[in-house]
Amino acid sequence: MQFEVVDFVPLAVLIPFFGAAFAFAFYRNQATQKAITIGALILTVLLELVLLAEVWHGGAHAVQLAGWPAPFGISMVIDRFAALMLVVSSFITLAVLLYAVGQGAAEEKNDAGPVSIFYPTYLILVAGVSNAFLAGDLFNLYVGFEIFLTASYVLLTLGGGEARIRAGVTYVVVSILSSMLFLITIGLMYAAAGTVNLADLALKLSELDRGTQLMLHVMLLVAFGIKAAVFPLAFWLPDSYPTAPAPVTAVFAGLLTKVGIYAMIRTETLLFPGERINTVLMIVAGLTMLVGILGALAQADIKRMLSFTLISHIGYLVFGLALSSVIGMAATIYYVAHHITIQTTLFLVTGLIERRAGTANVDRLGGLARISPVLALLFFIPAMNLAGIPPFSGFVGKLGIMQGGIAENTWITWTLVAASVLTSLLTLLAVSRIWARGFWRRAEDVEDPERIMLQKSLVHARAANKRLLPASMVAPTAMLVTMSLAFTVFAGPLMNFSRAAAQDMYERTPYLEAVLGQERVDGVREELVDFTTGYVVDLEPNDGGAAEFAPVRTSLQPEVEIDERGSATVEVEEQAEPEGGDE
Repeated sequence: MQFEVVDFVPLAVLIPFFGAAFAFAFYRNQATQKAITIGALILTVLLELVLLAEVWHGGAHAVQLAGWPAPFGISMVIDRFAALMLVVSSFITLAVLLYAVGQGAAEEKNDAGPVSIFYPTYLILVAGVSNAFLAGDLFNLYVGFEIFLTASYVLLTLGGGEARIRAGVTYVVVSILSSMLFLITIGLMYAAAGTVNLADLALKLSELDRGTQLMLHVMLLVAFGIKAAVFPLAFWLPDSYPTAPAPVTAVFAGLLTKVGIYAMIRTETLLFPGERINTVLMIVAGLTMLVGILGALAQADIKRMLSFTLISHIGYLVFGLALSSVIGMAATIYYVAHHITIQTTLFLVTGLIERRAGTANVDRLGGLARISPVLALLFFIPAMNLAGIPPFSGFVGKLGIMQGGIAENTWITWTLVAASVLTSLLTLLAVSRIWARGFWRRAEDVEDPERIMLQKSLVHARAANKRLLPASMVAPTAMLVTMSLAFTVFAGPLMNFSRAAAQDMYERTPYLEAVLGQERVDGVREELVDFTTGYVVDLEPNDGGAAEFAPVRTSLQPEVEIDERGSATVEVEEQAEPEGGDE
């Protein structure tokens, strides 16, 4: 039997799982636990890099577990989008793990007791996230959610006091409610369509009446919206994340909400393509952006401020999704990878600030730029990136999303573009306040400075950096800062990759053929081709690329007519073939 590289896709989940089992077996030997955990994550990253290279130039690949064909068995599917998310998430978790190991070594504490389960639980979290990205059916997606959510409950409350337990309870209750809603929706999907396989659902949902489709659509969006922290379903996040240790908060902020966004993108493009509720999504996106950033401006604690900016920038992703155009989706894919990196980096830097100054409250900080220039640089680069200052990757992603909104040229997209610009400026104001108070002003000017900040001299202060800012914690943070800069340096190839991924996702044919086989798809190929030629954007149109920004529509919309040449509307025909006359 001949194997291909993509046949090893399940190892992206199995390596962390088996690593967790081995790490737990050595719970009395923390050095062995660390070695096993780091080794498992390095192997996972290397495997996923190979898988990314395999799908870089196109196509989706499916692995049917235990040889059961879809839709009866469990399918694990990898395409460009899933491969990118796997690589970014695993690289992030590896960097955060190295940071956590360095923090434990710096504190010189024995990791006995409950902390001995940190490493196995961390690997289980990674396995759950990877499973969610590769899931080819709704139930397996649900299993992936539950795996990493169960691990996150443990990590959030590990070794915590009253405040952490209280925040953990809120997090658990909200997560259980969203999971229950998701599970109920899966049951209704199966009752209505007779399947939970995503590819099979993509073909069968169109046979249902529009009212049933809309109900299932909204229920899925609400379930995923809670997990993604979309307004007004994000009330739980600001009080949950800041209470955890810096490494836990960083991986939560960077990854967990993005899995919810990934699920929204996957189901919207595969199961419910088109514009049926895009206006509602845009309103939600605008409110998420503005309410989140206004909440951030009201915070003095850096971790709470970053939690609110996390909510705010989820709004950009929902906006890009709601545009239903290839350029909007391409910018969204690029921006989600960028934001995972930036948000994680800023939480790690905040952990360093708290360790160096004894607090993360900007009202009690000062002189950090003078005392620790390295720490100042580590904060400045991702902070400007978060605000979208050119030429950083945050600017590239936001610009792509706003270009899609401008090209659609409706009152609501122009409103969202204005909200995007305002949110970006307010984000700059929020991070500038941290810089001005915490880094730029003199420590002597702080009204109630922490004792650890004011040293006898600058020489004494910088000497303390070796003890308070060990290289084992600074190096992983610098690694993520470098990764964020790589998104800027390689913005061109990454945006091209994202555009190709978006095209495949809207066409749906590569995904469906990978899971169901060419023979099954041939039976409905004519309908899919009509959708693609009539409603999905051509990346090489005759109008100089303007149609790339056109919104994707769905053939399920009865009010849109398709003529015999496959044109979606008269307006689209005029753009694509300006020399042709109207009927």
